[in-house]
Amino acid sequence: MQAIDLLLTRRSVKPQDLIEPAPDGVDLDRILEAGIRVPDHGKLSPWRVQVIRRQGQDVLGDLYAQLFVKEHGERASQAQIEAERQRPKRSPLLLAVTAHPEREHPIPVLEQHHSNGAMCMNILNAAHALGYAGNWVTGWASRHPAVKQALGHDEETEIVGFIHLGTAKEAPEQRPRPDVAEIASEWTGQA
Repeated sequence: MQAIDLLLTRRSVKPQDLIEPAPDGVDLDRILEAGIRVPDHGKLSPWRVQVIRRQGQDVLGDLYAQLFVKEHGERASQAQIEAERQRPKRSPLLLAVTAHPEREHPIPVLEQHHSNGAMCMNILNAAHALGYAGNWVTGWASRHPAVKQALGHDEETEIVGFIHLGTAKEAPEQRPRPDVAEIASEWTGQA
């Protein structure tokens, strides 16, 4: 398949629709190597990735459930608590991508954050190129101080996203996309 065809057919797959096998070994290394092939003005490498396999997902899921109960108290149903416990375990492999911008650097922090987003997209494209599928999510857990702490980060660290990886149970349906003419225009310099 041509590279352009890969880009034009990549589609997010719901985490719960991802099954084994997940990328591992050489495939995972290649995906992460593709992840860092992004614009990185100043060569700052403002991103980090944590690979979270089943054991870590179990620990993270228990933390999500505890935090949900703590914050919702008696309003939290058992079904909701269990849904939160399962949230990080919905796919065979989970990546946590975090931003580590250099704030006292001439390269704007926003530009460094853009590099983080590009990394996440490259990870998804590389997974697709190798026959896997993925989904990039954030949600409340990505902003929660206790989740950051459990993952070994300080409160200022931003979790750019959690990327679920695995193999699609079935080919995902294509969703409607905007027409290019609706989102692109040409500027000629004339008012």
